[in-house]
Amino acid sequence: MKHITKKQKKGRSTNVNELIYGAHPIIEALKAGKRKLESIYTTKPFPKGWRRVEQFLPKKPVTINYIPRESLTRMAGTTDHMGIIAWMSLFPFKKELFNPLKAPKILLLDAVQDVRNLGAIIRSAHCTCFDGIVLCKGNSAPLGPATLKASAGLTEHMSIFIAPSMAWAAQELKKSGYNLYMAVLENGVDTRTQNFEGPTCIVIGNEATGISPQVQKFGTCITLPQRSEDISYNASVAAGILMFLVSYGK
Repeated sequence: MKHITKKQKKGRSTNVNELIYGAHPIIEALKAGKRKLESIYTTKPFPKGWRRVEQFLPKKPVTINYIPRESLTRMAGTTDHMGIIAWMSLFPFKKELFNPLKAPKILLLDAVQDVRNLGAIIRSAHCTCFDGIVLCKGNSAPLGPATLKASAGLTEHMSIFIAPSMAWAAQELKKSGYNLYMAVLENGVDTRTQNFEGPTCIVIGNEATGISPQVQKFGTCITLPQRSEDISYNASVAAGILMFLVSYGK
């Protein structure tokens, strides 16, 4: 699902707001405090998750709009909203590429296109204490409401940079001092013997085609052991295993 946004005019300026749905994403957005809550929509009687959301609402008065569940579904474009929708200011992407001295563990995603995979990867990145994520403009799943929900809202606590291309990002990250480790299906260094040294960038590729050759040349190819070569880990599972090894492995 793409971003769902709306423009709201105030005087001469135009502010763009983004739709978020589901209790967890809205709670984490409110807890992170990086965005401004513009409005919130729910049903009466209140849905199951409302009381958890309510305790994180700003102290200043917030207009709560009560509408039928069917209207929420039309607004969200899905039934997966759990009866709560919020309009918030846009996600604050990082404006500069990561510095290895300030962010020693990051993730580079080479055209991961499934919103559930992207959300799950972001969730694991937060859980394993990774410092940031690099996505590519135009070639990855959008950081829209479906991705936010798949991450259980933990996207709100991550620093994310949008690169013009993966090749550019890989080259710049390597020049700045990161060691890039490319997750490939076969012929990479066995992760059981690989030492992840210095500032680390784990690279995860597209679900169907993997990491593009022009990106692979900037780092060390690594392979997770598995039962046979005709199968493979899901992209989000592979990312989770590798990030765990970097943060908590030997």
